[in-house]
Amino acid sequence: MSMSSASPPSRAMLPVVAMALFIDSLGIGIIIPIAPQLVMELSGATLAEAAPIAGWLTLAYASMQFIFSPILGNLSDRYGRKPILLASLAALSVDYVLMGLAPTLAWLFIGRIIAGIAGATFATANAVVADLIPHAERAKYFGLNGAAWGMGFIVGPVIGGLLGGYGSRVPFFAAAVFTALNFLIAIIVLRETLPTTQRRAFSVRRANVLGALKSLRVIPGAALLLVVLFFYQIGHDTLPSTWTWTVMAKFDWTERDVGLSLAALGLGTAVVQGGLVGMFTRKLGEHRTAIIGMTGGALGFLGYAFASSPAMLFASIPLGCLLGLTMPSIRAMLSRRVPANAQGELQGAISGIVSFTAIVAPFAMTHLFSIATSRFDFAGASFFAAAFVLLAGAIMLLRRGPITSV
Repeated sequence: MSMSSASPPSRAMLPVVAMALFIDSLGIGIIIPIAPQLVMELSGATLAEAAPIAGWLTLAYASMQFIFSPILGNLSDRYGRKPILLASLAALSVDYVLMGLAPTLAWLFIGRIIAGIAGATFATANAVVADLIPHAERAKYFGLNGAAWGMGFIVGPVIGGLLGGYGSRVPFFAAAVFTALNFLIAIIVLRETLPTTQRRAFSVRRANVLGALKSLRVIPGAALLLVVLFFYQIGHDTLPSTWTWTVMAKFDWTERDVGLSLAALGLGTAVVQGGLVGMFTRKLGEHRTAIIGMTGGALGFLGYAFASSPAMLFASIPLGCLLGLTMPSIRAMLSRRVPANAQGELQGAISGIVSFTAIVAPFAMTHLFSIATSRFDFAGASFFAAAFVLLAGAIMLLRRGPITSV
């Protein structure tokens, strides 16, 4: 149905977008518990030796995200949100099948490259929020999108851990089915949220991270927020890239155990982003909320690093999940000053910057895990390092004070 033949889309579209994010993260989450086993099967490496290989796989994915997120964000400003979202989901569904059939590590690398190119779902979903929601409420709805994503990680790792018992390839095919379902829901239900009158021409000059940074530099305080976002993302990326390796090394957990622990993390993230973001930003403002998120995340990560028992690890999860307060607050502060026909560019720029950290953090942290585990028997080294980065970001925000003009 075209926008000209129907009333404009309303907030009723947001649950559809949230469902797309839920199913997308479900597809990603179910393959996390079996990733170490699959890498070891294809490479013949030990657990410590396989971690750096996983880091290279993440590097391939993040590099493509870094290059293509601004391109897809600008394309959504030109052609609308729905076609970009649909193209991303279709490519991801095919990609999971490719990885499930992968006979060698090279195939896995090709699969991660395709996933990196196609994985613009989150940026496009947040552009939909910016299309529909007033400035004052955006942090809350960015948080709800994050909660939907987190809910996928409640269910996904559990399914992946259980299916992993039937073979390391089975979860990939399940991910393909869930993503294909996501595609069908979106193509039938989702309506376009960016009117043709508000679209703009695609510009190659702007469709890259450097071009996006130039467009953001006119926003007061944006440079500080982007540095803090970089620090936040280092912590954020440390968790999925090293959690499985860390708990397996510390506690000799199975895929099922890993899946259940990731479900607990997903539940905590969903509670924080789905309920606490709106409450905190309403009462304390976005700036203070971001500080609380960075500080709580740092304390939780220290708990992960030094936990000597599963009980200590799980006790640290509530603090660690407070990190989820940070990104919605920063997105809201930035999006307030960007016009409607540049929200896709902004979200693509943020995704591109985030992807740059995803190039650095998983690669560095998996190698740090490997070195610290084999030489010093300190499996929590990656979380220890990430905690200090998060504290540095919190201190930067605290010393700078609220950026009232953003």
